[in-house]
Amino acid sequence: MAEVTITEALAELNTIAKRVAKKREFCKTYLLRPDQLKDPLAKDGGSPLLIQKEMQAIADLENRHISIRLAIQKANQETEVTVEKITKPLAEWLTWRKEIAPAQQRHLADLKMSIDTIRKQSLTRGAQVVQPGAENTKPTDIVVNVDEAKIASDAEFLETVLGGLDGQLSLKNATVVIEI
Repeated sequence: MAEVTITEALAELNTIAKRVAKKREFCKTYLLRPDQLKDPLAKDGGSPLLIQKEMQAIADLENRHISIRLAIQKANQETEVTVEKITKPLAEWLTWRKEIAPAQQRHLADLKMSIDTIRKQSLTRGAQVVQPGAENTKPTDIVVNVDEAKIASDAEFLETVLGGLDGQLSLKNATVVIEI
């Protein structure tokens, strides 16, 4: 078993993908030929044998890919990271970043955009956008049922966490060692 950093393992995954693609292309290139043509790979054992070897090499590389991914997953489940005083395993952070954070960002942006749109429309009609319980309101005024400052601070906090997480991921990928 070899010990490498996650960064090195991720780089190897890219290399494996390129090698597999080339081997598959080789197999397709020599898959068929007219019977009357001489086998261009005859001196190396023939196309059938070389294709078989390439197919085995592809399977071996795919198994290596799986081993690397499993080792990275294990490390991500065991390695905790703290961002903005929030501590979670890397695996949890990665899931949050990919599946949760974008929806949170869209939601906060949608809320802000909706309020801004209504505010502009209200101003053209002489109405105002107000907070619940505001004094001296008119029946045509629009009540905003959320704290706009909180929406802004939540969006800023989300950006801060995502930025901090990116830095921590770079650091952990470069320093956490896995066994493959």
